[in-house]
Amino acid sequence: MDISDQKFQQNMMTSYIQIAAVTLLVLWCFTIISPFIGMVLWALIIAVALYPLHLSLSAKIGNRAKLSATVFVLLGLSILVLPTIMLAESSIAGLRAIAAGLESGSLIVPPPDESVADWPLIGSSVYDVWSSAARNLEETLNKFSPQLKGLGQWLVSFAGSTLVGVLVFVFSIIVAGVFLVSADSGYRVASSIGRTLSEEYGKGMIDMAIETIRSVAKGVLGVAVIQSLLSAIGLVAIGVPGAGLWAGVILLLAIMQLPPLLILGPIAVWVFSVADATPATIFAIYAFLVSISDSFLKPLFLGRGMDIPMLVILIGAIGGMMTSGIIGLFVGAVVLAVGYKLLVTWMVSEEEEEQEAKAESSA
Repeated sequence: MDISDQKFQQNMMTSYIQIAAVTLLVLWCFTIISPFIGMVLWALIIAVALYPLHLSLSAKIGNRAKLSATVFVLLGLSILVLPTIMLAESSIAGLRAIAAGLESGSLIVPPPDESVADWPLIGSSVYDVWSSAARNLEETLNKFSPQLKGLGQWLVSFAGSTLVGVLVFVFSIIVAGVFLVSADSGYRVASSIGRTLSEEYGKGMIDMAIETIRSVAKGVLGVAVIQSLLSAIGLVAIGVPGAGLWAGVILLLAIMQLPPLLILGPIAVWVFSVADATPATIFAIYAFLVSISDSFLKPLFLGRGMDIPMLVILIGAIGGMMTSGIIGLFVGAVVLAVGYKLLVTWMVSEEEEEQEAKAESSA
């Protein structure tokens, strides 16, 4: 074996070792930061969605970006933490009142109206269970104790996961404030990475991803918040117990692209059994209008100002949520929008090449 072959083998072994070392380092780094990826993604999404408002506020207070970011962080933490504390206190107080009522025997379930038995499909069963609870609540609870035990375990698990989710969002909001302060440098880095991947389309893809995140924030989360607030107004006006809790459930359903009527419908039926016909009918109509409000609110916000069809963004948001949870609303929409844009660009390039070839052949 000559010297050139030996040097070639040495270089190959050195390259293999370097590649293995870099791969091991990358995997190790990924393992270390993987618990924080979801938090950082949420922080990035929040920062991108709020950046236009941040710019506006910063300009009004003398271009003080750090102060503007601090205001948004404090506001975000207040919006997140205060309702969580109030909801927790309200839930604990309600559970204590129920437990005290059961222990003293003062908790009474009013008997159902005769019309409950006429409800489609479930009317007879609901009427029987409701009547049994009105006659002897303790005996009825003992009868369904296995189901109630399973429900209790699910509620404890749900409360724990909700607390973890709140802590994650607290961290994400704080990091989002840091991203807002360093938004310009972050955008330059992202644009540089985009141009490295594609000199012609890289920066445009970064800009499209930013616009898609803002579009989904307005068209999905914004509409969900509007529907939740409208629902809360109607529930409080008609006197439904736990209106804040039901509004929170409606918010989650709306984010998951499920109609609020899944909650408002049964509540409207219950209102008919405890209230007069006129206010109950008005509430039922109001609940129906709130549930279908997304059909005209989403076209106003989702995909507005973009050259990506609203259907593509909506499918990406729903599909992403089904595969990756709530954060998939944004990730799925961005990925599908980028894929759609690449497909359209490729098809246009193919058509232009065919037209050029036809022009050359005819000449």
